[in-house]
Amino acid sequence: MIGRLMMSLPSKARSPKPSPTSYRPSSHNQALARDPSFFAAQCQLAYAHDTLYAQGFDHTPARVALAEKALRAASQLRPDAGETHLARAYHLYFAYRDYDGALAELEIVRSRMPNSPQIFELTGYIARRRGAREEGVRNLQRAVELDPRNFFTLQQLAISYHALRRYDQEIATLDRGLSIKPDDAEIKAGRALAFLDWKADTRPLHQAIDEIRAKTPEAVKSVADVWFGCALAERDAAAADTALSALGDATFGDNQTQFSAEFGRGLLARMLKDENKARSAFEAIRPKQEKIVQEQAEFGPPLCILALIDAGLGRKEEALREVRRAVELVPMEKDSTTATDMIHYSAIVYAWVGEKDLALQNLAKAAQLPGQVSYGRLRLLPWWDPLRGDPRFEKIVAHLAPK
Repeated sequence: MIGRLMMSLPSKARSPKPSPTSYRPSSHNQALARDPSFFAAQCQLAYAHDTLYAQGFDHTPARVALAEKALRAASQLRPDAGETHLARAYHLYFAYRDYDGALAELEIVRSRMPNSPQIFELTGYIARRRGAREEGVRNLQRAVELDPRNFFTLQQLAISYHALRRYDQEIATLDRGLSIKPDDAEIKAGRALAFLDWKADTRPLHQAIDEIRAKTPEAVKSVADVWFGCALAERDAAAADTALSALGDATFGDNQTQFSAEFGRGLLARMLKDENKARSAFEAIRPKQEKIVQEQAEFGPPLCILALIDAGLGRKEEALREVRRAVELVPMEKDSTTATDMIHYSAIVYAWVGEKDLALQNLAKAAQLPGQVSYGRLRLLPWWDPLRGDPRFEKIVAHLAPK
């Protein structure tokens, strides 16, 4: 499915949107049950567990332990292999955000596999997380040079351009992806989405969704999140409701901050100013979200979602406490990508509970950072309705307008 979304719209250009079944540890386990010495399967198993942890589907110590178990097995099979050190580098990056440790492992990989594009790919991810966005772009460009038909790396490069609001380069990169997979629904939707972000123009996205629904209906679920976002931007409640039905058990959101379709129904009800329906939607999902927070107490994104739910329920003090803690849990120097998301979402929480000054202060900060705040999203999406008409908000929107 479409890459991790933000504000009902994709934030990651067109990175494959993960789901808990996207990284099937079970398939690797089945292979290893037949052949415990299957080295590549051990490396891939570690990667699968690490990805489930990093993407927030199971951000628990138990998941990290499973990754470490697979990594130990790979190390026992081939302790000096470049692939072993590469798997360890990804593990340090995904599970611990240990960037220095991961880079040290990559230096070992470089000595054994000097032309591996994954060296530059992971180096690019690390630079991106550290806030060195231009360095991240250069490394991902190098990875693409070494492996020009790697669809996933092209998507990641597009993500970097998107965060830097270099939409023309994002579109050009996605066009390269379409040259490899011309029928890929997610890339088509992502390319059209860039025009919404860039110019507040929903027409290309609306047309792309209509074409996907007509020509490849089996792909609709993979773009339902973008469809929902387009419907919200156009204030089309009927289309938004249909898109949420198509979304099913998938999610929309940004990076590790992922919302359910049920949350989307609460957001839609808020847009329609149906307070009773919004309250019912948020009340229904709060117990489950609170349980997730209890299980992942030191993980900011789930707590941020709980803060938004509480803001939607009018539980002001709880929402403020939760969102402040969510921001504290993700220091900018540790993970600039998620830290920016937390600042961004905190602005929405503050707006929803009536703390307009704090909302505008944090929104202005997020708008200055590489990330998902865009001209089109501020202009069109209902998340920001409580701030409309305030000259300070309109100034931020104007600052992001295409020049």
